[in-house]
Amino acid sequence: MQKQIKSALISVFYKDNLENIVKKLGEQGVTIYSTGGTQKFIEDLGVKCVAVEELTAYPSILGGRVKTLHPKVFGGILARRENPQDLEQLQQYAIPELDLVIVDLYPFEETVKSTKEEQTIIEKIDIGGVSLIRAAGKNYKDVVIVASKDQYADLEKVLTDNGGATSVEERRAFAAKAFEVCANYDVAIAQYFLNNEPAAYFQVSAPQGQVMRYGENPHQKGVFYGNLSEIFNKLHGKELSYNNLVDVDAACQLIQEFTETTFAVIKHTNVCGIASRPTLKAAWDAALAGDKESAFGGVLVTNVVIDKVTAESISEIFFEILIAPGFDADALTVLQAKKNRILLQQLQPVKAPYVYKNVLNGVLLQENDKGNYQEWNEAGARPSTPAEKADLEFANLVCKHLKSNAIALVKDKQLIGKGCGQTSRIDSLRHAIAKAAQFSFDLKGAAMASDAFFPFDDCVRIAHEEGITSVIQPGGSVRDNDSIEFCKQNGMVMVMTGTRHFRH
Repeated sequence: MQKQIKSALISVFYKDNLENIVKKLGEQGVTIYSTGGTQKFIEDLGVKCVAVEELTAYPSILGGRVKTLHPKVFGGILARRENPQDLEQLQQYAIPELDLVIVDLYPFEETVKSTKEEQTIIEKIDIGGVSLIRAAGKNYKDVVIVASKDQYADLEKVLTDNGGATSVEERRAFAAKAFEVCANYDVAIAQYFLNNEPAAYFQVSAPQGQVMRYGENPHQKGVFYGNLSEIFNKLHGKELSYNNLVDVDAACQLIQEFTETTFAVIKHTNVCGIASRPTLKAAWDAALAGDKESAFGGVLVTNVVIDKVTAESISEIFFEILIAPGFDADALTVLQAKKNRILLQQLQPVKAPYVYKNVLNGVLLQENDKGNYQEWNEAGARPSTPAEKADLEFANLVCKHLKSNAIALVKDKQLIGKGCGQTSRIDSLRHAIAKAAQFSFDLKGAAMASDAFFPFDDCVRIAHEEGITSVIQPGGSVRDNDSIEFCKQNGMVMVMTGTRHFRH
């Protein structure tokens, strides 16, 4: 059923892009009610406006905390136009019908980001705005609700195309968006008060979804909820896909573990090459050498600015995405030669305190896996040398970012073999050794990391046979001593960390 907008309540924080709407409402003879700064904005446009205080006979009180919370406002919004009793009461108490409500909410999330001053934050918890939104949304059969500046364009189109008349389907669509706004707002407030403590309800709210071309596969729909522009400046290339985003996340989570100049190659969320070196070009060369085959079509990431020499070398292979904190101008020219390459300038670290996974009829939530190890217990035949310790620490971090069961083989801060996603740890080790052999790496003096304990001494036996001299693992098996004793008897370093790094 088409309903004509004859009256409106406008009370907003953001006035950007509101000018055309106000003028159109004025041209269409709509009676406008407003408050404070919004009222002044409307009147400065030369459009007539009735102060809410004039309607309610109450001024704005308590420092602006109470302005619209009054029966003459909410009665006009909630009255059911098809209900004779409601209409009689409107007439009895001189309450005007309100057909349109334009309101947005105080910028609570922005305030939390900009200050730690609690009183300032508390004052940005909107009361009247949320109440107006809920009332108008509840009565969508009669009222249009516009709950944020993001909907101004939709309303302007309705006013322009339909002369201010709306269908019930349009009003319901506006209401749906309005309740989404309220839900997101309430989640943000609850999370502030929870202060990272576990919640009784699963509460996550992210910005407006970006529809992907498809999900993991073409027959699956996919949407990304979040604000990528906070983390990346996209400098070049095609649109990011669902799978791209999964790999980009894995790449960013990995690279922020390292402070030295480091380059890494990611494929299907697993590390297939990574190295730390004094120069970027040397780090790239060593990372690529770790597995040239898997690097094809991979996601590349580094923690330093890309220079022209490195860019020219990178351009010799096919890759999907390159992520870096910056690009020299001449390097960017080289890399932009292929139109589909995605180049991302990372503006800030990925801050992800929690990990979510939907399982069965619910959601699992856990803290992100932070850090490298809890303890450094030298349990083998001898203490690790400084070079061995550096490789063990490096290997343990790499292993943390491989799917379980995971084994990482490292030499001179270069990944030279890895096994991941296997159903047995010994299979992962065999895969790692085979990868090292495929690219002619010498395992003598290499370090081995395992994401979880060794249930038997078979892995350290095989490692010893290949020339690996140092091992790092969390420990925790009832048969830890078997592996420890083998290392002691064969001159191997064995470090126990007490920190398991399963990645399912």
